[in-house]
Amino acid sequence: MNVPFLDLKAQYNSMKEEINVAIQGVLDSCAFAGGPFVEIFEKEWASYCGVKHAIGVGNGTDALWLALVALGVGPGDEVITVPNTFIATAEAISLTGATPIFTDVDARYYTMDPALLEAAVTPKTKAIIPVHLFGQMADMDSILAIARAHDVKVIEDACQAHGATYRGRKAGSFGDAAAFSFYPGKNLGAYGEAGAVVTNDDGLAATMRMFRDHGQSQKYFHDIRGWNARMDGIQGAILSVKLRHLDEWNSRRRNWATAYDAQLARADHINTPIVHSDAGHVYHIYAVRVPERDRVIEHLKSEGVATAIHYPVAVHQQKAYAQAAPHPFPVAERCARELLSLPMYAELEAHQLDRVCNCLKSACAMVSAGSTPRAVA
Repeated sequence: MNVPFLDLKAQYNSMKEEINVAIQGVLDSCAFAGGPFVEIFEKEWASYCGVKHAIGVGNGTDALWLALVALGVGPGDEVITVPNTFIATAEAISLTGATPIFTDVDARYYTMDPALLEAAVTPKTKAIIPVHLFGQMADMDSILAIARAHDVKVIEDACQAHGATYRGRKAGSFGDAAAFSFYPGKNLGAYGEAGAVVTNDDGLAATMRMFRDHGQSQKYFHDIRGWNARMDGIQGAILSVKLRHLDEWNSRRRNWATAYDAQLARADHINTPIVHSDAGHVYHIYAVRVPERDRVIEHLKSEGVATAIHYPVAVHQQKAYAQAAPHPFPVAERCARELLSLPMYAELEAHQLDRVCNCLKSACAMVSAGSTPRAVA
C-alpha cells in the first residue's frame, strides 16, 4: 500500500463543486489581477487572524519582503532570524540590502530560542523575524519583550502557521507585521502562488498596498518605487472558499498528530514533536527525529511510504549564505541531519497512518541495530 506525503487531489475532490463555482465567478467577471475577489479574501483573512489589515500578494516571499521594505529595512541594517527555515526568510532580508543575522533555535520546539536572541542584537539590528516552524508558534512573549527593550521591529514568518495560536491569539496578531504563504501544500493553500501580509498598523498597510502595485496611490500616480506583487483574482476566490474549511482541516491534523504521538511514543530512536504549553500547533509538518535518516527514508520508500525533509541543509550552511554565517548553530544543524517529515494532511486515513508508523518503527529499530530493515506486511 502506497502512502503519499500529501494528497491535494483528495482535498480538491472533497470540495470540487465549491471551488469550481468560485473559479467560474472570476472567469465570468474577468477580475483576474487583484480586484474584488482578492479584496473579499483580504477582509476575511484579516478577521480570521484578528488583525485590522491583510494585503494579498503574489507569494510568501513577497509578503516577507514587502513587510521589511515597509518597515524601512535597508542597506546597513541587520535582521535577526533562524537558520532552520526555508531560504525565502533570508532571501527577503537580502533583497532589501540588509544582512541576515542567524541565531540558533530551541532544542525542543525548533523555533527561535529567546535565551540566545539577546546576544544577537546589535546597534544595527532593525528587525527580528521569528519563524513559526511546522505550524507551531515561537515564544512570542519573550521575543517581543527583547524587541521592545531594543526598539526593534518584529515580523512573524507565519508561512507555515495558518490558524496556529499562542496563548489563545492567532499567528499574525503579535508582530508589527506577519507574512503568510498560500503555496498549494500549506494548511491554507491556493492553486498556484499566493501570499499575504497582515498588520494592525494603518500606515504600514497603506505603504504595502502601494508597494505591491508599483507604488501607485491611484492608477498611474506612483508615490513610491514599488513592485508588481499583486495576488491573482482566482487565487483570492479559491482561498475564500478554502478558508471556510481551515479550522476543520487543522482539527483533523491535530487528531492525526495525536495518533502519531500515541503509536510512536514508546518506539526507540524516534523523537516525536514537542508542543509548547502555550502553543496551539496546526501541524503543517509532522516531523520526527531519527538516526541514520537517509537509510530510514530508503526503507520507507521501498515500502511505498513517501516522506520529505524540512530542511536538509540549514540556511547558514547553504552556499548562498555560508560566508555570511561562519559560526555553527548546533541545534539547527542537528535538525538538518535528523528531522524526517511524515505524511500529514487532513484527508489522511487511519490505515495509512498505521502503515507509516509500522514501517518507520521497523526501519529505525533495524537501522539502529545495524541490520537491514525488513519489509512490513
